[in-house]
Amino acid sequence: MNRCLPHPSLILRIVLIGLMALLLCATSSHPAQPPFTDQTAAAGIAYYNTCGDPEKRFILEAHGSGAAFFDADNDGDLDLYIANGSTFSTYLEQSGPGNVLYRNTGEGTFTDATVASGTGHAGWSTGVAVGDINNDGYRDLYLSNYGSNTLYMNGGGNGNTFTDHTQIAAVGGDAFSASAAFFDFDLDGDLDLYVSNYVVFDALNRPEKPALCSFYGGIKVYCGPKGLVGAADVLYRNEGHGQYTDVTDPSGVSKANRYYGLGVVTADYNHDGLPDLFVANDETPNVLFHNNGDGTFDDVALIAGVAYNGDGDTEAGMGVDFGDYDNDGDPDIYVTHFFTETNTLYRNEDGTRFSDATTTAGLAAPTIDLIGWGTRFFDYNNDGLLDLFVANGHVYPQVERVETGSNYRQPNQLFENHGNGRFRPVDIAAHLQDKVSRGASFGDYDSDGDVDVFVTELNDGATLLRNELGQANHWVSVRLFCSGDNRDGIGSRIHLRAGDQSQWRYVSGAGSYLSHSDITAHFGLGTVQEIDQLDIIWPNGTSTILRNLPVDRMIAVQQQGAHSIIETGANPFKAFSH
Repeated sequence: MNRCLPHPSLILRIVLIGLMALLLCATSSHPAQPPFTDQTAAAGIAYYNTCGDPEKRFILEAHGSGAAFFDADNDGDLDLYIANGSTFSTYLEQSGPGNVLYRNTGEGTFTDATVASGTGHAGWSTGVAVGDINNDGYRDLYLSNYGSNTLYMNGGGNGNTFTDHTQIAAVGGDAFSASAAFFDFDLDGDLDLYVSNYVVFDALNRPEKPALCSFYGGIKVYCGPKGLVGAADVLYRNEGHGQYTDVTDPSGVSKANRYYGLGVVTADYNHDGLPDLFVANDETPNVLFHNNGDGTFDDVALIAGVAYNGDGDTEAGMGVDFGDYDNDGDPDIYVTHFFTETNTLYRNEDGTRFSDATTTAGLAAPTIDLIGWGTRFFDYNNDGLLDLFVANGHVYPQVERVETGSNYRQPNQLFENHGNGRFRPVDIAAHLQDKVSRGASFGDYDSDGDVDVFVTELNDGATLLRNELGQANHWVSVRLFCSGDNRDGIGSRIHLRAGDQSQWRYVSGAGSYLSHSDITAHFGLGTVQEIDQLDIIWPNGTSTILRNLPVDRMIAVQQQGAHSIIETGANPFKAFSH
């Protein structure tokens, strides 16, 4: 993430993008009422992120933490887990402020259940991943940390207690970890785990006066990641009974394993029935791991056109997501980047290659002056088109002292999909202060039919954004339950047809940056008042077809052999939760 001056090949691009920005200003969307309101205090969330010293003298101090929306207690509504960092002194004592678990009351508020649940890890956490690793119907927590990572097993019952299962599972490691993702890469019915690691950094032997590098305007900032050794990512295979095996080498992922890994997302990008993996790397080429179906992966990022941007430049990949923004049936990729680099939209052309559609989509000019982190494709206004959210914030507080063209505290962004291959920025919320944002998690926490957003902020209070406009259009939310293995149906694909609409969703909570989002598949429907057909392709390759379904409700589908059971209503998920 450390750049001294833009590469010469970027100069012309920046000038052209600047000209486009002038045109964009005249066509930006400004709804009469901003779509979100800040409900952080009203919801009872009092979390404050700690991540090192405010001056950020070392690379570890600038990365922040993530969060997760997930149903911890199977009561049908989304709880919230938030990772927290530390300072160097409290890290040594494992006495940091600690992570937080908030339980959803079902009334638009949360209560702190950290102590009772036993999930208040007090080290230096970065990311959160969620998955039911033993298929008991209760979702477990994986924390990526600086130092040993942590696996909390959900004790079941009402989900009130978790136990540290790290040593038994053998998934601790000892690195500077970033994002992680649960997915069933070998289709054996249980969730495997990929962990991205960033750089080799020794907090115990850091210099008292670190060497500093020059940034724009001559300011002195921490050095890295260039010049540092990349930490190796890890792939763990689930062996059953809550135990894992490190298969990084035999799987082939170690061949692309000295990059600076930050963002991770999974999807079947070529529709061959096998879950693939994309890793956003900082200042090094991105990786697209194609699943060969025999327990091995090949990095096809260069051939597929996603290792670099359309100009052939390496970028500072942070956050990432898969989503079918053009509703053509295959998942596209969005990656967030550093200042002077646009975020990049890769359009999936045919399941084998991608093209850089950033500029033509109108996403270059609004992002080149910002530093993007958490991100996701989601339909904020329920019109049937996937929009984009980006959490922004600088890494160097020193930019406040010299004019560099990019502030430390930055506005987050919402881009509305106009259905013609182009996006337009819209105002997110009234009176929302700029902060140094990092992780972003997405889910309908108040169960009102639209997707809300939770953002972690570096050395600041968090932000809970409640969606206020989605109810203007019709919608449906679909939650899957497998009858046996892989209970949450991770890796399933859902195809919805309603009127002239055709939409696809891939069931996974991974993506964004250091965060996990709700695994419920949410579809906006616009003015359509009935779903003609819903096709569910389960992870084992079998399919379920449902026809003539009602809208404006949640639908739970449980797979039972060749048949499925459907529940609808205000909270149908309870019917299949254990």
